[in-house]
Order: sequence, then structure tokens, then C-alpha cells
Amino acid sequence: MTPRLLASATAILLAATATESRAVEVLDTFSARIGGYITQFDTKIRADGQTDQGTRIDLERDLGMDQNNTVAFVAAAWRPWEKHEFGLSYYQDDGSATRQIDRDIEFNGNLYQTSSTVRAELNLDTYEPYYVYWAANRDSWSLGPRLGLVWYSIDLGLEMQLDANGNPVAGGGVRGEASADLPAPSIGGSWRWVPGGSDWRLSADVGYFSANINDIDADVTFGRFGVEWFPWENWGASLDYTARRINADAQKTDFDGNFRFIDNGLRLGVVYRF
Repeated sequence: MTPRLLASATAILLAATATESRAVEVLDTFSARIGGYITQFDTKIRADGQTDQGTRIDLERDLGMDQNNTVAFVAAAWRPWEKHEFGLSYYQDDGSATRQIDRDIEFNGNLYQTSSTVRAELNLDTYEPYYVYWAANRDSWSLGPRLGLVWYSIDLGLEMQLDANGNPVAGGGVRGEASADLPAPSIGGSWRWVPGGSDWRLSADVGYFSANINDIDADVTFGRFGVEWFPWENWGASLDYTARRINADAQKTDFDGNFRFIDNGLRLGVVYRF
């Protein structure tokens, strides 16, 4: 999904669903949005074997995996009571690359020697539930503490296709896989503001957390700033910039190692609200 195609789809959907306009409320009872996320990832991962520590791998530098992409996202929020809001968003990304590596890499107990040709495949699912208690709720703005969780489900596989001498390797002969579910909680705050009774709404969310929970020692930083425009009562468009950073050491049965992930980019979407 290209940014031009996404912008065109946004305009068409808004035009097709036009209703009478009026000033937007600070908080919605329910909202749903769908759109595109223009992402820029920086991913480093270390998968340890049973006896030896693995190599920290930069997916772009070491394996040639492009970490700039445009992916689809969906999100929904529900405020069943005046001060209590619950939300969930989701996006999925995947990629693959084949490269002749320029250093030895040890990954999940397998050694990939310098000058061997390695194929890498990555699948990433990201779930983001959150809760906000709107402690201060005024006519034009609201503010409250936020409890969030970003749940990364990661699958990374490395397969040697040619050895260091250029000889083909039998399929699956040297293949390592790492799969992990890494929950990354954050505690922070949320803010919403409608300037001057207009059809524009600004929002910001921030969070941070550092703790060792369930064999995962993680530092998490999160931030988002966005603007929404509602030319019609129930339909509008949203644009926000989101940034997340997680650095986690895990000692779990499905993953033993380190995961460092920086995820930032722009999200453009169509919003339905009431």
C-alpha cells in the first residue's frame, strides 16, 4: 500500500460517507480506524544457544533486510464509562533478504561463517492494548494516566544457502529459528484537546517502563502525537507520529537472548467515531 494510494482511499471514503458537520467532542464513546503505517524499524537481535552466547545481529546491516515499509493497521477504542477508556491496535510486518555475510554469525546454536550466503525471513505481529483513566475532563481538553502494553510476536529464521566456499547447502542443513512473544508494558499519560470548538482534535500519549517480569528484563519508551480532522460528524481522518523503543533481555523456553527494537513512523487513517 503506497502513501499515494492510501491518501486517495482516505479521500474517497470521507467523501462517500459525508454527513452534517459539527464541533467534535474531546472524547469519543467509540472509535475505529484503519489506515497505513509508514514505518522505519531498527532491529537488533541476539539468540543464544544452549551453551554459547549468540551474535548481536543488525537485520539491515548484517542481513540486508529493508526495514522501511508501509503496512496496514487497524485500531479501536471504547469508553463504556465517562472516565474509563480501553483501546487496541494491531499491525503486521514481514520481510526477507539474501546476503553474503561479512562476519561470523552465531544464531541459536548455529554458526554461519564469513562469506557464506544466508537467507533471512522475519515475521512481526504487534498488538497494543491500553487503558486510560480520564482524571481531568473539561469542555475542550482531557488528561489522565495511561497504562499501555505493546506485545511483539517475532519469528526470525536464518538459513545458509551457500557455504563460505560457494558450495550449495542441502535444504535445512544449517537453519536456525527464533520465536518469541515479548510483552512491553508502559506507564504514562494521555492528553486530548479540541481548540476553540473546532472540528480538529489534537492528542498525545507517552509512556515508560523498566522492570524484570516473567524472565524478561526490559526498558520500554513510547510516545505518540497526532491530529484528527472531522469535517463530518462521525467520519474524519487522522495523522500521527509514533515512536517506540524496547531493549529486552529474555530467558524463556522459546527465546533466550536479547531484542532491541526501535519502531517509529507516520500513521494515516480513516476514523469512524460516535
